[in-house]
Amino acid sequence: MKNMENRYLDRLSDLYPTIAAASTEIINLQAILNLPKGTEHFLTDVHGEDEAFSHVLRNGSGAVRSKIEDVFGNTMSVKDKKALATLIYYPKAKMEQVKRTESNMDDWYRVNLYRLIEVSKRAASKYTRSKVRKSLPKDFSYVIEELITEKAEVSDKESYYNEIISTIIRIGRAEEFIAAISELIQRLVVDHLHIVGDIYDRGPGPHLIMDKLLKYHSVDIQWGNHDVVWMGAAAGQLGCIANVIRICARYGNLDIIEDGYGINLLPLATFAMRMYKDDPCTCFKLKGTDRPESDEMQMNLRIHKAISIIQFKVEGQIIERQKGFHLENRALLHKIDYQKGTINLEGKEYKLLDTNFPTIDPKNPYKLTSEEDEIMDRLVHAFVGCEKLQEHMRFLLAKGGLYKVYNNNLLYHGCVPLDAKGNLKEVEIFGKKYRGKALYDVLESYVRKGFFALDPKEREDGKDTMWYIWLHPDSPLFGKNKMATFERYFLAEKETHVEKKNPYYTLLENETVVDNIMIEFGLDPKEDTHIVNGHVPVKRKDGESPIKCNGKVMVIDGGFSRAYQKETGIAGYTLVYNSYGLLLVAHEPFESTEAAIKKENDIHSETVVVTRVNERRLVGDTDAGRKLKEQIKDLEWLLASYRNGQIIEKL
Repeated sequence: MKNMENRYLDRLSDLYPTIAAASTEIINLQAILNLPKGTEHFLTDVHGEDEAFSHVLRNGSGAVRSKIEDVFGNTMSVKDKKALATLIYYPKAKMEQVKRTESNMDDWYRVNLYRLIEVSKRAASKYTRSKVRKSLPKDFSYVIEELITEKAEVSDKESYYNEIISTIIRIGRAEEFIAAISELIQRLVVDHLHIVGDIYDRGPGPHLIMDKLLKYHSVDIQWGNHDVVWMGAAAGQLGCIANVIRICARYGNLDIIEDGYGINLLPLATFAMRMYKDDPCTCFKLKGTDRPESDEMQMNLRIHKAISIIQFKVEGQIIERQKGFHLENRALLHKIDYQKGTINLEGKEYKLLDTNFPTIDPKNPYKLTSEEDEIMDRLVHAFVGCEKLQEHMRFLLAKGGLYKVYNNNLLYHGCVPLDAKGNLKEVEIFGKKYRGKALYDVLESYVRKGFFALDPKEREDGKDTMWYIWLHPDSPLFGKNKMATFERYFLAEKETHVEKKNPYYTLLENETVVDNIMIEFGLDPKEDTHIVNGHVPVKRKDGESPIKCNGKVMVIDGGFSRAYQKETGIAGYTLVYNSYGLLLVAHEPFESTEAAIKKENDIHSETVVVTRVNERRLVGDTDAGRKLKEQIKDLEWLLASYRNGQIIEKL
């Protein structure tokens, strides 16, 4: 043990070879501990709504407007504040618009450069100069650093700073500089971003959201069930591939697969158009759209039906193969009486709304036809071989997981499976039983095995686990007794559509249950701790509150997806955690990026203070601060070792 300590000290002395170096670092780290904590931004259930997501990311759920208000207060008109905010959000597009009406652009550049510099100073004020320097755009790093570190009381340099601004304008670099400093402000107002699940499905641009996240400076992701089903598809799991295509077809978003990821759906489309050419496919109409009927729409309906039937077949095969999943009651094709056009569910007979099943063999209903088999084989190769999709999934694996504990907040997408009494439910995974945190950990390990395991059996089990996570009643990301996809398509009786939620959702106001969940994940409920999750839309229009259990739980899915905004009454909740406390922000629907630029329309938001601290939170109060304190302790140990002769300085 002593030898290991000496080796560690020796290694540390390579990094800090002298008393002076170690002392300087201790002073630096100790100072950082006393800076205000960075602002965290929480979003969930963005569901492919890339324009609304991009705007909320740009405005930091009101953080940019707040900085403008802090700097200018009553010294600037509301109109000018809106114009400045829009410039920060969309600098290039806003400048193009201004140039069409502004007669003296040099004056406009000058005024707005000074305004942007003042806002950027305020945004940078809570960070070390080193951290700000790392955030600076390369092209203007020196100039911006000079301008934002200018002190108001230093009059000797006034002409120097004015000349910098004048020269930027004179040499024709004002627009590039404005774009660079606007993006810096966006970067500085939010220190870290949390995406609490469901980037994918429903909306038209999940791939565009992923492109933005790839470039984001600091982010973590808690996987949602819609993310995991895409991960399973990327790994080549047949049930996940079928579900991904079906959902895209259902919401009229097949362009995501074809144009966004370059995956060829022509073989499936050709098959669907031929197999269902005289079928109106009325059970497979698009959700959340009022678009008129067209040839493209008719093709979409037929693809929707064709992939749905394939999905029910391959899922039956998975259920047969993975008997430990205990999902026999969800294999339904063999329960159909194909002559009568009925199905028997739990002892009751129901009439099917659609009885045209040209590809199903009643004697072997889960067997794919040779053509379906070939289509799925080609789709597996396309999904697994898609470079962009694989890049996005590797990012989800690197930055994501099923849950995260961060600065005393527990983040997860769905629910912690509970029994009716509120105890952690015991769940069997491949012959072993798990509950609570251990259940999350084992499921996450199998997701990673589905991509990386060398053992073929473990890799296949990992792939099937992603399908399990997507729809199993015991999955923390699903949390309902069944996914009633078949019933919603084929049965009129609403009672068959009901998906009963896990007791977790009815027990969220039970403080004992919530405290036990926190304890399970290593949090102390007596401290200022919270659970943040999404998954189930909060119906604000019906009076439902996202704040549960006296503020200990926040369910922040409020309807980013346009398809759910009629149910929720708003367009999403976000959460902001800054050095002053926790703020819940409710957003009205986002019109469009074009309207945001042209009309200077921000998303109208209402902010509710969830918690406000008596003393401003500092870096030393965070997880990062705890790590810095450990580093300081180690450096003080090294310093003592230098001074007592145990370690010799490396001059």
